[in-house]
Amino acid sequence: MKKYQAVLFDRQKFALGESPFYDARFKRYSWVDIINGELWTLRDGEKKSFSLGQPIGAAIPLSDSDGFYLAAMDGLYIYENGEAKLLCPLNSVFKNYWRSNDAKTDPFGRIFFGASVADDDHEAEGALFCYDKGKITCLQDNTKIANGMAWSSDRKSFFFSDSLEYAVFKYDYDPKTGMIGNRRKLFSVENGVPDGMCIDLDDNLWVAIWGGNRIEKRDGKTGELLAEIEVPAKQTSSCNFLDDGKTLFITSAGVGLDGESDGCLFTCEVD
Repeated sequence: MKKYQAVLFDRQKFALGESPFYDARFKRYSWVDIINGELWTLRDGEKKSFSLGQPIGAAIPLSDSDGFYLAAMDGLYIYENGEAKLLCPLNSVFKNYWRSNDAKTDPFGRIFFGASVADDDHEAEGALFCYDKGKITCLQDNTKIANGMAWSSDRKSFFFSDSLEYAVFKYDYDPKTGMIGNRRKLFSVENGVPDGMCIDLDDNLWVAIWGGNRIEKRDGKTGELLAEIEVPAKQTSSCNFLDDGKTLFITSAGVGLDGESDGCLFTCEVD
């Protein structure tokens, strides 16, 4: 099995770094700090942040501007020109102690977003939702911690990690409707839990293992473990590729930890 070593990208520590992305149009890195409710960007050496005043689970770059969709606690927002405007309130589908967790758009622009509890007072619960043309649909109920998402290159499969099920699941995906079905477990994770993930050109999944100091490369058809990236941060939270197709941009969380690199950003060049 191939082994890689992530290297430090930024020494700043984030309470709960997540949703890493590199937008080649603007040569811009972006990520969020969920707990502090901040969207962060790095462009031309200048780092900027925007605070929404509530937890932000994910930030998704818009296709027609340099703005973002923000999946938050009380709604989905559009952030442009330094302002966030409510796109869709979530009080009709979220319990009042839920917040958005990971979110991504499918290949046709629908927003897939997960819900999880926002405090330590409630048992882990939530669901996976889809927002499309003003309508919210529950795609998967009774999740524990709705997390990483990816779609296969043939647009026939959807991958989803439910962290406290300790597993990544595979579904049939209908590109015409965005609906998913025929859920089955692709693989289970030991020594940590599956968090955010991305997919490569060969339909291999790269899954951040929270509590496991690593990212696992898994075969998208069989679930076989193909490679590991060692990350010098215990709570490795998510990853995404840069436009070169071989460098992963990696986030981590530092809340409650005192390791030298806990909560920092990393990169790793792979094959």
